[in-house]
Amino acid sequence: MLVGLNNVTFEFGARVIVSDATWHIHAGDRIGLIGYNGTGKSTLLKVIVGQYSPSVGTVEQSKSTTIGYLHQDLLSFDTNESILEVAMGAFERVRFLEKEIERLSNELEQKEDEKLLETFTDYLHEMDVLDGYNIQYKTEEVLHGLGFSNEDIGKPYKIFSGGWRMRVLLAKMILQQPDVLLLDEPTNHLDLPSIEWLEKYLQSYKGSVVIVSHDKFFLNRMVNKIVELYQQQLHIYTGNYEFYEAEKELRIEMQQRAYENQQEYIRREERFIERFRAKATKAAQAQSAMKRLDKIDRIEQVEIERPNLRINFQIDKQPGKILATLKNVSKSFGENIIVKNASAEIDRGDKIALIGANGKGKSTLLRIIAGAEKFEGQRVWGHNVEESFYAQHQLESLNLDHTILEEMQLCGSGKTDIELRSMLGGFMFGGDDIDKKIKILSGGEKARVALAKVIASKSNFLMLDEPTNHLDMHSVDLLAQALNKYEGSLIFVSHDRYFISKTANKIWEIIDHEIKEFKGTYAEYMDWKELMAKREKENAVPEKKLPKEVVAVTRPETKKQEPVNNNLDRDQKKELQKFQRQLEKLEEQINQFSQEKAAIESEMTNPEIYAVADRFQTLEKRYATVLADFSNAEKEYESVFEKIMVLESL
Repeated sequence: MLVGLNNVTFEFGARVIVSDATWHIHAGDRIGLIGYNGTGKSTLLKVIVGQYSPSVGTVEQSKSTTIGYLHQDLLSFDTNESILEVAMGAFERVRFLEKEIERLSNELEQKEDEKLLETFTDYLHEMDVLDGYNIQYKTEEVLHGLGFSNEDIGKPYKIFSGGWRMRVLLAKMILQQPDVLLLDEPTNHLDLPSIEWLEKYLQSYKGSVVIVSHDKFFLNRMVNKIVELYQQQLHIYTGNYEFYEAEKELRIEMQQRAYENQQEYIRREERFIERFRAKATKAAQAQSAMKRLDKIDRIEQVEIERPNLRINFQIDKQPGKILATLKNVSKSFGENIIVKNASAEIDRGDKIALIGANGKGKSTLLRIIAGAEKFEGQRVWGHNVEESFYAQHQLESLNLDHTILEEMQLCGSGKTDIELRSMLGGFMFGGDDIDKKIKILSGGEKARVALAKVIASKSNFLMLDEPTNHLDMHSVDLLAQALNKYEGSLIFVSHDRYFISKTANKIWEIIDHEIKEFKGTYAEYMDWKELMAKREKENAVPEKKLPKEVVAVTRPETKKQEPVNNNLDRDQKKELQKFQRQLEKLEEQINQFSQEKAAIESEMTNPEIYAVADRFQTLEKRYATVLADFSNAEKEYESVFEKIMVLESL
């Protein structure tokens, strides 16, 4: 065991976070710590690292165990150092050795000293053991993986936003390689490429990892154990998130069945007691039955307590076929070009996920569509379009001095205060909550208010920027279900792959300053991307070059019969001529297969074929057949050519 809780109870004021909890983290564990918003997951991590002390029980940790803890409070750190220097702070011992080696080297140039030389040699050896000469390379590799460019890593840490600062601190933490890495919502500040990079990095990480996350895809790929904080108890499941979902359902079903069986047993015993306790002949048996009932451990009925958002989208008007058209749109920030002469169209029924790396301009493009960002070109609304924009940073869309109810009154829903109060109850704002000022709300509460405003507006076109941030997994599920039933159209930015896969029927990505559209689901899009990457890799491998003699023979369009070696006998000459004819036929076949291969590869670059499963499978089989024929023809060509070379050398 590296670190663990033994019979821990922790209370935050009058509120119990966890009661009599035991949880041990072992070497090699990949743990997802989950629970509904507000249950105390982040608080529990603080108990583990010793920031909070348990009311009852103990937190145990091996003396040699090191713990790295990534959390939101780290953002208070500020410095003028470059982000490269901040991240390289992970290598404190190496930096110390660098300075000492330089100091000792200078001293040894001035005088000979055996003790100094011995220390110098020991430090050099330790540098080798720690691989200290490669720390800058390692640091740059991690920073690049988390989305920083070569230009970025030399810039001061203090000029970056909170999300980018958190990436730097994440880089520093994983470079320190602690025995236990505690990550509180690490994917909230990452784009899709960076999340994928982090997944690959952590999968080969030597230490143990505990992750608090609402990203189902991330948990499924990362963890081998789920610890759920629910009703002040820790429930442990040995498997990934999918296993947890299936196992929890099974446990609930078994508990409910056991409860029902016990209730039936209790009813039978109570009927027996009621019937016979007044009869002298049965009184003793009735008394025994009463004692049995008193001693029985009562099984609780299954009651799932969870925050339920009640989301019900409505629209007032049906829009035209085309909701919005972008024509030759250009936008740049100084030398940073976002889009250039980009054109696209949003049709009725579209549910578009706008994806890609941070810095590519996803949120900027969304603001252009919403009319909240200046740009060059045209954005043309269609007929009867009533739009609503959910901003990623809630400060953009909420008035901090309003109460929740006052903010809802401005959304143009036409609802009475009573109707708005009822609706806010569905967003977990009950009683006096609606009189709270926006400025005192948490990030999750602000997100729910902004989402409630969007839903109340009855718009037929939604623009949502990171709508799942601050929502727990159950709420993300409910939002995805509601958007699937939503009869309007939407375009949204999200890094939550589960939400994208459940919601989108089209994918937009900004590539080379243009909007590239894929008609299909996220799963189909990823299959297409993987296939394109595979094709690109195959095409990047240099083709096997034929011997110069073969090139000389195959270069002319029309070839004359090659001269026959006069030193050969009659049978050998016939055999040589036969091989030469075979070679000509094989050349024609290779050219034909090469052209067919190129034609299929060109067809495969069309993303529309991946939306039709049969068409894609047929093309994939045809391509595999052509590749096999092409390879066989090349092998046979080389074999025949070698035979010709042997005969001509006689």
